[in-house]
Amino acid sequence: MLVYYINVKRQDTNAKASAKGQSQIMLKHKGGMAVKQLLLSCALIGCISYAAYSMAAQVVGGVDMTAEDLNLPTANLNADLDENAVFPHHDPLGKGVGAMPGRVVWTWNRDAVDWYDGEGYFWELDNYNADVIQDLVDSGIAALAAKDSAAASWQALFSAHNQSRRRGAVGYKAGEKIAIKVNLNGAAEYDDDPHGRSGDSYISCYVLKALLTSLVVDAKVPPQYITVYDVTRIVPVYIKEQCSDGVLAGVNFVDRTNGEPDTQKPIVWSQHQSPEPNYLPTCVTEATYRINAASLKGHNYGITLCAKNHFGSFINSYRLRAPQQANLHGNVSARRMNSHSVLVDLMGNYELGQKTMLYMLDGLICPSDNTIAVARQNSTWQQSPFNGDYTNSLFFSQDPVAIDSVGADFLMNEPTCTKLNYSLRDNQTVENYLHEAALVATPPSKAVYLDGNGQRLTNLGVHEHWNNATDKKYSRNFGKSEGIELVLVDRNGVDVDAD
Repeated sequence: MLVYYINVKRQDTNAKASAKGQSQIMLKHKGGMAVKQLLLSCALIGCISYAAYSMAAQVVGGVDMTAEDLNLPTANLNADLDENAVFPHHDPLGKGVGAMPGRVVWTWNRDAVDWYDGEGYFWELDNYNADVIQDLVDSGIAALAAKDSAAASWQALFSAHNQSRRRGAVGYKAGEKIAIKVNLNGAAEYDDDPHGRSGDSYISCYVLKALLTSLVVDAKVPPQYITVYDVTRIVPVYIKEQCSDGVLAGVNFVDRTNGEPDTQKPIVWSQHQSPEPNYLPTCVTEATYRINAASLKGHNYGITLCAKNHFGSFINSYRLRAPQQANLHGNVSARRMNSHSVLVDLMGNYELGQKTMLYMLDGLICPSDNTIAVARQNSTWQQSPFNGDYTNSLFFSQDPVAIDSVGADFLMNEPTCTKLNYSLRDNQTVENYLHEAALVATPPSKAVYLDGNGQRLTNLGVHEHWNNATDKKYSRNFGKSEGIELVLVDRNGVDVDAD
């Protein structure tokens, strides 16, 4: 018998419900909602999560799975491996993609964040240095295609992406629409507040503004052809104001208040059974390109990176919590390897992953969990080179598997995250979807992954782990022909006003 303790406590217009042994689940509670309905909703979600966790725990039976246990290749391992690494070391899985295949660029400047008093909300604009963040974006875009400028790199990135889609080696053409999926999970997560007044994390306004500025100024994309969206949350007013000012006038914003479902474009899952149809929004289906601007942070199911950012890209009858309505969380929270992942369906979807020409991780401030108020104690990192500071970093890639592999290594090797987040601690199974994605043609689960349009997926990108948390080197960093290449662009000490 499973016993759940459901604590309903009024906090403004919110109610909290927690299941024993599980992370908190928060549901919107309005005066007109019957208590019975609230309790049933909490119990249902809790039971699904707990059942998945319990079943997976029996399957896994703990951690310390080896490469041999998982049938992973180890014939060409890298040097200086950490023998105590959380993830088993193995040769690269899959094939790198992008203008520079398998490349992940990491830009870092300690001056990006100025929130050392920890007062107020993390998202307040005074906590960030906009010029430094613009430099981090420009430098990251340039390095991603190994060019001297962001302008030259954008064209190379568009060209490489179009080649991969058999559209020819062409750059961006005027009139083509771009949809940018941002992680707004903490904004209007429990209510309809349009101002973003939440302690839970979501994308930094200045990261989005810098990305948009680079697209408009360097890539020459007219702002009226750009749409920023998250159809399960509400874009805060201050973000709209900042990101439609000056050269950005005309940028569009779509959220759960105005998102329209394209009823001709339902998501088709490879194995998962959703209780109702889940439709892509028209801002996605009408776009030629997508950019996935996710967050680097822990999650009460483990990790949330670019793949899970797709959860804000579809619409069903429950606008606020479409993924829960689709019964997806039991799949992503299951602690087992070699199992089908709905994340891979989204990564390979012909309207979502296949349209995505750039992946980003906002790593300026990285909390240990997604449902805690962001604060210094849960967001300053101990690993080198941060050494007790905020991470002050951004990550860029054209390879969705590679960037999430790097994100997983950072999170799983960070004591602040693993101490405060039980779901991360020694949990090797958070990488199940990365194995499935990298080996998508013949995945360990033996699932048949389709692109949502009837075509079998053959390659999504490359997956491996760094050699150790100090060197942070992958196969291409050792000069090998396949694998991930992590390129650090250290902008500390650079006079951004002089560039």
